[in-house]
Amino acid sequence: MTTPSLPQRTPGYSGRERAAPEPAPGAPSRSLRVRAAGGWEKFMRRSGVTPEDET
Repeated sequence: MTTPSLPQRTPGYSGRERAAPEPAPGAPSRSLRVRAAGGWEKFMRRSGVTPEDET
């Protein structure tokens, strides 16, 4: 008994839109992480520490 061969699929656009994954419960949101990164940079500038000073 032979089975008919399946049509060959070619990779490509599936039509589905990928949404950003929801953060896990208790994890900071992307906007909060962006704000925190900006605050850290501001803190480092005010403290006078440059990336070359860090070891």
